[in-house]
Amino acid sequence: MIKYLIFRTDKIGDFLLTAILINSIKRNNPQSYIIVVASESNYDYIKSFKNIDEVLLLKKNFINKLTLLKNLLIHKFNSIIVHDGKNRSNFITFLLKSNLKIYCKPSREISYIAGITKILNTLKFNFLDDDLNTLNDRSYDKNFDLDGKFILLHFDEKWIYNKYISSYLNIEPNENELVLFFKSIVNKTKKNLVVTTGSTSLEILNSIFSTNLSKNIFFYNNLNFIELESLVDKCDLLVACHGAISHVASAKNIRQMDIIEKKKINFYNKWTSHFRNHNYIYRKNFSDLSEEIISNL
Repeated sequence: MIKYLIFRTDKIGDFLLTAILINSIKRNNPQSYIIVVASESNYDYIKSFKNIDEVLLLKKNFINKLTLLKNLLIHKFNSIIVHDGKNRSNFITFLLKSNLKIYCKPSREISYIAGITKILNTLKFNFLDDDLNTLNDRSYDKNFDLDGKFILLHFDEKWIYNKYISSYLNIEPNENELVLFFKSIVNKTKKNLVVTTGSTSLEILNSIFSTNLSKNIFFYNNLNFIELESLVDKCDLLVACHGAISHVASAKNIRQMDIIEKKKINFYNKWTSHFRNHNYIYRKNFSDLSEEIISNL
């Protein structure tokens, strides 16, 4: 058994990059045994992946870190990859037994997919485009009972000015603007519209959907990420501010409009250079933004 230990103690979107690396390792070495050290934010999600043999939880408290270290010290790894670049992961790795230790550091020049290719080269493995298909063969428990293809609009806190990065352009709509936007999507596409949100409950959506808005517009609140993933799997188009859900659309090769901050274009390019079926739109005032989205449907 050839053991690989991979640290990914941050968030779901970050892990979806590592899922590409794991796909590549499993393809190049089907006998590999992969252990991932996860955070409280992504632990449950990572456990849903069949090509990961074991998931260990790293909590913030000192006792948990000691327990984790004790459990890892019994292993002799072929390779350890600190893919999250965290100091705590570096420290634990320093104390472990492994033939090869790869410490990843974020770079301003290199894209994340180029970084993955570099890791694979160090492992003497190759990268194939098929490795991007990280969300194939997934099973979903929840049935949303939606007929036909639909447009998925993920309206989370990134649309709300005082709940996101204050230096980014304000794209927040008022309630009337948002209702008109929803109806315009349905009228333009002749398809159903599904609206989802993140973990933060948004008053504007609760207000809009407190009454029956339209038989063609559906609102789903308080979904876990696997349920969101299942909706992306069935949709014709995803419209969202860039986040973990954007990585899902790329992995499933679903067309998306990715809303990003113009002055951070180089930052986003690092994350999205491998994205498929991907188009981006710059953040701007909601009136102009909604008009651009509608025109590109």
